[in-house]
Amino acid sequence: TATDVSKVVAPSFSADPEFLDFERFVEGNISRRRVQRGELGFLKPVISRAFLERHGLRYDENLRLGEDYELYARAVACGARFKVIRSCGYGAIVRADSLSGRHKTQDLKRLADADLALLAIDTLPETSKAALRKHERHVRDKYRLRNFLDVKAERGLASAAAYALASQSNLIPIVRGVAADKLEALFRQTGLAPKRPVPPLRFLMAAQAVEK
Repeated sequence: TATDVSKVVAPSFSADPEFLDFERFVEGNISRRRVQRGELGFLKPVISRAFLERHGLRYDENLRLGEDYELYARAVACGARFKVIRSCGYGAIVRADSLSGRHKTQDLKRLADADLALLAIDTLPETSKAALRKHERHVRDKYRLRNFLDVKAERGLASAAAYALASQSNLIPIVRGVAADKLEALFRQTGLAPKRPVPPLRFLMAAQAVEK
């Protein structure tokens, strides 16, 4: 049955403003297994049009996944200050058939390639580049696993195995991803791990305790 989102009580958020630096923003877009998604790229900031025009910033029309993330990261790399107020302004309604969750395999590859393009910005410090490399590996590994499963479905196990064994860069994330998926499914079937229901609302930033 559908949850009445009007009756969902938001957690307590501190209203104190803070700035997100480049590294924290990028790393805040790395999803983790068994952790509720909260990627900062889903935030909808107010952006100065003059700033966008001054730096020639536009959405990358080749991206169907992570286009907000790429634009915000490029803006911060150009000197934008990403100021957030942690008080809850809105919650994202989560649906099992959400379009944002049904991206294509090639969309992952394009997003990883976008990270490589960001790495080409000469003015980025090494700490920022390290965060980008971490995000790129994360997305690229997801692409390799998805592509392996696509090849298996389309051309059979032998072709999929050949793809996996073509390089260590392919093999490690594929083995890790398949093993994690199988174990998680087994744990759910045996009752060792509870099924995680889709939450009715998703908060993009963690709540903070507010002193009464």
